[in-house]
Amino acid sequence: MTLSPLRSLGITEWMLLVGLSILWGGSYLFMKLAVLTVPLFTIVLGRVSIAALALLIVLTISGTGIPKGRRIWLAFFGMGIFNNVIPMSLIVFSQNSISVGLASILNSITPLFTILVAHMTTNDERLTFRKLVGISFGIMGVVMLMGPELVDNFGVAALGEWACLGAALSYACANTFGRRFVQLGMKPMQTAFGQVVASTVILAPLVIVVDQPWTISDPGFLPVLSILALGLFCTALAYVIYFQILARSGATAIALVTFMIPPSAILMGWLALGEQISSQDFLGLSLIGVGLFSVNRQSNRKA
Repeated sequence: MTLSPLRSLGITEWMLLVGLSILWGGSYLFMKLAVLTVPLFTIVLGRVSIAALALLIVLTISGTGIPKGRRIWLAFFGMGIFNNVIPMSLIVFSQNSISVGLASILNSITPLFTILVAHMTTNDERLTFRKLVGISFGIMGVVMLMGPELVDNFGVAALGEWACLGAALSYACANTFGRRFVQLGMKPMQTAFGQVVASTVILAPLVIVVDQPWTISDPGFLPVLSILALGLFCTALAYVIYFQILARSGATAIALVTFMIPPSAILMGWLALGEQISSQDFLGLSLIGVGLFSVNRQSNRKA
């Protein structure tokens, strides 16, 4: 899977890219606020179910049909697990112990994990020297970010950091798994809708059995508003913008968002929560950025 050529980015495309980075960067802040009073699975269920309703409206207005067929919906359930249920739950869990900025930086290694997963599970995505160099820089960045907690101090903060890496690996599996929807003849917005619907079905029993949200006397206005924002803006609207960028400028333009999400999340964490990012965190982000640049450069040459 090679990235399509980066077509010229005008003011509109750059505004869409910035908007998408703000929405996805903001999701870390909203999860941080929601987890103050709302249980983990309830947050994720609220996010995907609200997004499902919003995307249903988008599909109806656009005249795009709702996906049908047992094979397609089985694939949606697989995508929902890897792209929503597992990673979103792990990131929400991480927000109990690490900052918004650090979570977004650790998750930015997803493209490098995708290369490894694709190499192990596909025949046309093999490791190359440049890809290996990129992955090596990414690993060095993660080691820099986690520091001694990587092995020596397996405490609460370390669990949050490992959870973010687990989320990145799950997203990488979803990126590879998601290629099959093109072969199934699915339009991108149908894929987005199908996976959030499937995620809703999977999470509903977990919420009933594990979280029992009806026992929460008063979750508070801000956490509830945060879940609403996660569903409407950080998921439904973000998907609409994502596919707009993809249609206008190609997949390589989408890769730019990977670089733009951590600064957005860091800024919002600082403004809203007073979180501080250390020079070590910036160095780790820089190393991951070098790794992503190395991989992206090769993709551009092949395109």
